[in-house]
Amino acid sequence: MPEPLIYDIGAPGRVGVAFPEPDVPLADLPKEHLRKDLPLPEVGELEALRHFTRMSQLNHSILTGFYPLGSCTMKYNPVINEETARLPGFAHAHPLQPAEMMQGSLAIMYHLQEWLKEIAGFAGVSLQPAAGAHGELAGVMMIRAYHQDRGDSKRNKILIPDSAHGTNPATSSMSGYRVVEIPSDARGNVDLAKLKAECDDTLAGLMFTNPNTLGLFEEQVVEVIDAVHKAGGLVYGDGANMNALLGICRPGDLGFDVLHINLHKTFTTPHGGGGPGSGPVCVANHLVDFLPGPIAGIVEQPKDGDAPVYGWVSPAKTIGRLKAFHGQFGMHVRAFTYILMQGAEGLRAVSEHAVLNANYLKARLQGAYTVPYDRVCMHEVVLEGRWSDAPEVHALDIAKRLMDFGFHPPTNYFPLIVREALMIEPTETEDLATLDAFAEAMLKIAEEAHTTPEILQQAPHTTKNGRMDEVRAARQLMLCCEIPREVEAA
Repeated sequence: MPEPLIYDIGAPGRVGVAFPEPDVPLADLPKEHLRKDLPLPEVGELEALRHFTRMSQLNHSILTGFYPLGSCTMKYNPVINEETARLPGFAHAHPLQPAEMMQGSLAIMYHLQEWLKEIAGFAGVSLQPAAGAHGELAGVMMIRAYHQDRGDSKRNKILIPDSAHGTNPATSSMSGYRVVEIPSDARGNVDLAKLKAECDDTLAGLMFTNPNTLGLFEEQVVEVIDAVHKAGGLVYGDGANMNALLGICRPGDLGFDVLHINLHKTFTTPHGGGGPGSGPVCVANHLVDFLPGPIAGIVEQPKDGDAPVYGWVSPAKTIGRLKAFHGQFGMHVRAFTYILMQGAEGLRAVSEHAVLNANYLKARLQGAYTVPYDRVCMHEVVLEGRWSDAPEVHALDIAKRLMDFGFHPPTNYFPLIVREALMIEPTETEDLATLDAFAEAMLKIAEEAHTTPEILQQAPHTTKNGRMDEVRAARQLMLCCEIPREVEAA
């Protein structure tokens, strides 16, 4: 049975909030400015709480089960992060306070910038971007500003691999560039020959994800970057997959000019639900002057053991402010806490275990599922959710059936260059028992695909709601909650 609407549990006369008597004179409102009776439910406080609590219990989260959503790094966010972000000095800070009244907050931001510079191997950082795509926009805008500053106005194209996140071409187009897609080779790398053929004097740059969205480390990453640089272009790094590199490989050392980092993926700040995200941008020395600003900096060096004085610093050729105030400060506190607690050895262990877990699942599932690029993967593995001898079964059917086993499905149909793709990211926070349970469910589903495919095609069977008509949902959008017929008639 569907969950009853809040309208269904209401009754005339029920009141959930008792307001105190007003302590100011009442004023009459012009009746012509008032709406007639609103069709709102009348419920008591207890009914409302029970309704929304029941609704929340229908949601899947990392706290209720395994969440292997590939490319998204849906890993556990330690509770200590939330506790530090809720400390009164941080939670009650106002972005319009003068710098001298928020030295602690500025210190957090300054040291987070310094740590991200060290972790990723860059010369400068801005914490302003509010999400990964926002960081992409900042990166490409800095590339454009760099070329314009040099008077190099003929560069009008950005190269993007066919395995890229969809936001990469969107960002390039928004920034005024022509997008040229570069295919992948047989091993899942960027096709170096095809890339070199596009490296001419009209090249502004390359948007490049490493590890890429196939979950693979680009084997020719240095050669790719060198080719772009020799043509006068710059290389933007999509740092969404830093979860595989911490303490092992620094993108700046490979030659990347700019990189965004998803704090809400790699550094355990909350992810999903529409935000807030956080996508700081890191840049090499030649782009430091173009960073979005202002950024947190030391404006007065300490004397005789005093603490430094922090303030706002605007880069000399800044592309300007990209967000109101200074980014998602609560996310900065959470990421700062996480890095502080992990330390250098802990961050390296994060990536080692993320890569180990992904390769463990690859080893367990290979054979029952096709691995399109059979190489050691990084933090995620991509499988094909199809079989030639079971053509009626698709990746979507596998995803729906997984819900019957209590698991959130992995990413479906991405990357686009893999047919019926299943993109699985276990993250480093899952233990062996969970991985084995997931693997057993996947193996059982592969068996069912050949013996009883109708079970997959009709799944899920155990969830509160069955399979939805997704075509109808896309064509007949319902953008507001359903109002009971009697209310609508009234």
